[in-house]
Formats: sequence, structure tokens, C-alpha cells
Amino acid sequence: MRAFITGLAGPALSEAERAFLRAAEPWGLIIFQRNVADPQALARLTDECRTVLGRNAPILVDQEGGRVQRLKAPHWPEYPPAAAYGALYERDRARGLAAARLGARLIAADLAAVGIDVDCMPVADVPVAGADAVIGDRAFGAAPDRVSALAGAFAEGLLDGGVLPVVKHMPGHGRATADSHRNLPVVTAERSTLEIADFAAFRPLAGLPLAMTAHVVFTAIDPIAPATTSAAIVHDVIRGSIGFQGLVMSDDLSMGALSGSLAERTGAAIGAGCDVALHCNGDMNEMEAVAAEAPALSGVSARRAEAALARRKSADPIDLAAKRAEFSVLLSAVWAGARGSA
Repeated sequence: MRAFITGLAGPALSEAERAFLRAAEPWGLIIFQRNVADPQALARLTDECRTVLGRNAPILVDQEGGRVQRLKAPHWPEYPPAAAYGALYERDRARGLAAARLGARLIAADLAAVGIDVDCMPVADVPVAGADAVIGDRAFGAAPDRVSALAGAFAEGLLDGGVLPVVKHMPGHGRATADSHRNLPVVTAERSTLEIADFAAFRPLAGLPLAMTAHVVFTAIDPIAPATTSAAIVHDVIRGSIGFQGLVMSDDLSMGALSGSLAERTGAAIGAGCDVALHCNGDMNEMEAVAAEAPALSGVSARRAEAALARRKSADPIDLAAKRAEFSVLLSAVWAGARGSA
């Protein structure tokens, strides 16, 4: 298999996509809203992807809650943004942690039912005043200790439900003044500031199995390359200062923050130390360019991938109706949606 994760164009595999998956052998796949019709169709899609690949490949999704939720009503419940858990934590620490853990456990149940076993969540970014709103309420708060506590509880809930968490966006996107989907953010804060704020939120999460990089330049460490393609940041900060030893994937290589061809972006991310390159948009020409540049998954990266997937487990059964009712009660004071479908 090769060191990349690919998206797909629609809710069913095309013949071209089947041939691509067989030939390119991506490590995993990622689901977006364009791939989602209804639960039955989505379950068929994930099952067919694994059948074509001939293995239990990881299948990812961004199911954060709030603005970033690929599986939506009417077929799936709505979930709050991370900021709602932060607001509850501010009132009652234990209640906030319990809500984050339970919300993630319910999301895991939704995902596992349709064959998705990796959630690109929790967001451990620490936003600051004046930053771009791309993170905003996707963050658990503005204090590193609160962010790491709630992100850790959310990750525990996912793992309890048999879904692997991906902590993002290392080493921090909260200070960025641009949306990396469109432009390259440049952060000029001193390293000492980054260490006690941005990086600090990720350190307690260093034992999680998977992480995603930020397409953000940190001039105090590397004045040119964003974290995704910066060997200094991947090795010195993510592996060093933060101490993360799990599998590191890039953020989506098709985003506007990056420059160069898709092949060049793939080579730069892998060359900087990302274990796996992520490409999301389902464009076949781009998929083929990424696949051609992505190396075979081997060595320490293969061992990290194997260790991450070894943490998948069967979830203990829960009474979903009762737990959804409990979740609504927990969140009722801080999120109007808790009285609705979730």
C-alpha cells in the first residue's frame, strides 16, 4: 500500500475509481458530504471500498459537530461545536468533560454503523483575538489546559466507540489570520509564546494514534515552509517539543495554502516527515498525481500506521436512546440543539 489517503467523487464508486484503488493502493480513504446519500448507501460505499482494496482500510471523515459535520440531518443527529463543550466546562468542569466524552461516543456510534472508523477530531487549536474565523467555535476554548482536557475527553469517547481520533491541526492553527483553505497563513509569534500556548495544548494528547498537520507558516521556526512541508516543524516541534509519536498525516494537499503541483506538494509533505499525505477532493487527475508521488508505506511510518490501526476495537454496546437523552440534558444550558435531534 502507498502512503496516502484519497477522496472519492460521489456516493458510489465509478469503474475508474475501482481501477484506481486497485492499482494505487492508498492506505485509507476519506468521506465528504458529496459521498453521503443515506446510511444504507454510505455503508455500501465503505464496504465496497474495503472489498476493492482487499483489506480493512481506515475510512476517515470530518465529523466534528457544528459547522463541520459531513453526516447531516435528516439521517443523522446534529452535534454541537466544540465551543459548546467549552462553555459547559467553564460552568462545571466535570459536566463539560462528561458531555465531550459522551458526544464523541454518540458520534462514534453513528460512524461505526456505516463503516467509518476514523474521525478527524478533536481540534486542539487555541484561537486568539484577531485570528481568522476558520477555527472559531471549532475550538474547545482559548486556554491550552481547557482545550487539551476537553480534546482528550472527546478522543476517549471516540476510542470507546471503536473510532480512531485524529488530533488537529498540529502544531496549531488557532493563531492564523487567514483561512488555509484559501491562503497561506503566516504566524509571527515568538517561539516562547507558541510553546506555552499553541504547542502546550497538544502535549497532553501526544499519546493519541493519529494527528493532522496545519498548513501554517511559523516564522520563528521556519520562515518559509508551512508546518505540513517543514522538516523543522515536523521533527523539532511535532515529534520533539510536543512529543507526538503516532502517525502524522498532512492536511488536505489540495487546499489553497500550498503551492506547486500535487506531485510536488506530496513529495514535500512526505519529505518533511509526514507519514501519509491526505488528498480530499476526488479529482481523478489530482488523485493520480498524488498516488504517483506517494511512496510505499514502509519503515517507521508503516509501524506507526500499524500501531494506530491496532487501537481500533469493537465498541461496547450502549443504549443509544438513553445516552442521547442524557446528552441533551448535559448540553441543554449551553446549546439549543441539545433539545432537538441529538
